[in-house]
Amino acid sequence: MTINIEYEAEKKLKIPYEEIITSVVEEAIDYENCPYEAEINVLITDNEDIRQINQEYRNIDSPTDVLSFPMIEYELPANFDHLEEESYDSFNPETGELLLGDIVVSVDKVEEQAEKYGHSVERELAFLIAHSMLHLFGYDHMQEEERLVMEQKQEEILSRRGYVR
Repeated sequence: MTINIEYEAEKKLKIPYEEIITSVVEEAIDYENCPYEAEINVLITDNEDIRQINQEYRNIDSPTDVLSFPMIEYELPANFDHLEEESYDSFNPETGELLLGDIVVSVDKVEEQAEKYGHSVERELAFLIAHSMLHLFGYDHMQEEERLVMEQKQEEILSRRGYVR
């Protein structure tokens, strides 16, 4: 598995963010029974940069906590059956790893939301990574039923790694 983590924010998180990201990514991959070694890119940035990315890709001119850019289109969330047959582009030609996608996290929002929700910065970062990983697996939360499924999966992934409120 390859997890490329870039830290571009000036503000530094005073937590073992690489360990947290790696742990949650690994758990999400195991939880969803992904049959492949995977590659994920994670960018840690600030509110201004994530606002620009949000504006460019979603036409929303405000900062957000996390953005997910899946590389795979799923017929059903976390259904990997069609990947080898239909899309060679889903795999890194050099490593053979499944290209799941990119995650962008705002360090400012991690700290703000941890305080707002009354839990640790570690737990907030873990939550945002779990949430984003589920998006990379094709889950969404636009409808109530989808939201409930995502929330349950997020909590299960987090609790398996000890990130509880």
